Amino acid sequence: MPETPLTCVLLADRHHGLTEGVRGLLETSFGTVVMVADEVSLLEGAIRLRPEVAVVDLSLAQDGSLGWLQTIRQRCPDLKVIVLSVHDEESVRRAVMEAGADAFVLKRAISTDLLNAVDAVRRSLSSEVINDGSVSGPTSQR
Repeated sequence: MPETPLTCVLLADRHHGLTEGVRGLLETSFGTVVMVADEVSLLEGAIRLRPEVAVVDLSLAQDGSLGWLQTIRQRCPDLKVIVLSVHDEESVRRAVMEAGADAFVLKRAISTDLLNAVDAVRRSLSSEVINDGSVSGPTSQR
């Protein structure tokens, strides 16, 4: 778990019930948790707020595509993105990581794995300066 709270995380999920639980968990590591429920709000929030991390449900897009992830990567290249999913298939995990996610966490393991992913992403934020941006992301989440 991070030693000091980061300033802001963007949490994007269409399912309010799950979002509330995840928000409570993220509040232990971040000063501010901003919740959004659609792709447009995710992109606007990422551009306007400049959070360190975005935690996004894979099913945020109505059409099930990863277009939102590619758009975020183009417009906010420094943003660290952790994708949540109910899909346990390796092909899904691989597609998400290849599209530009920094970490992948199964929804059934949020309580045990999400803060570890946040910590790994946080470490990569400070490592990028040392490694000149060559950090590939938390390998334990792949």
